[in-house]
Amino acid sequence: LSAGLAVLLQMNPYTIFFCFGSMPFVIMYPFMKRITYWPQLFLGLAYNWGALAGWSAVAGSIDWTVALPLYAAGVSWTLVYDTVYGHQDKRDDIAAGVKSTSLLFGDHTKTVLSGFSAATISLMCLSGYMNGQGLPFFLTVAGAGSAHLLWQLKSVDINSPSVCWRIFKSNAWFGAIIFSAILADLAYDRITNTDDTEEQPSL
Repeated sequence: LSAGLAVLLQMNPYTIFFCFGSMPFVIMYPFMKRITYWPQLFLGLAYNWGALAGWSAVAGSIDWTVALPLYAAGVSWTLVYDTVYGHQDKRDDIAAGVKSTSLLFGDHTKTVLSGFSAATISLMCLSGYMNGQGLPFFLTVAGAGSAHLLWQLKSVDINSPSVCWRIFKSNAWFGAIIFSAILADLAYDRITNTDDTEEQPSL
């Protein structure tokens, strides 16, 4: 906590103030399993606050037309991977009397997570559109990103803890796909801008 506070204090005042907005979700999350079947939602709201804080740290404020869809995409993605993760422990959760989306969705998990997966991709693309991302970003997110989430849903066995763990860990690759989409778009933008500059006649 001390290290985190030390990093936070290096940020601009807007970001420092804004980051404290996540504290209610951080505090509430550990108790939500006793209260609601949606603790994963509160995890997503807390965990993905970093997307908003990161934008604020760089820009000094938040463009909500871009950042809010990005945040929502992260929350939706969290519901996907943490629901899969929760299926590993569902027997223990039932015995302990705690709740989760894994128990709520039950045998309909794949169907429900298909919707959240589609929302993740759609919201990510909406955020990219509002930010002026180029074709490489959308092709990578909608193509490779969708393919990976589809593979997860096809491959997961919600009654096999080992398979659930493997699918949960594979979300690192989905994160890598999103990162590569950003890099590909940045590279494409720089190449095309360089070509445009070279084609301009000198005066």
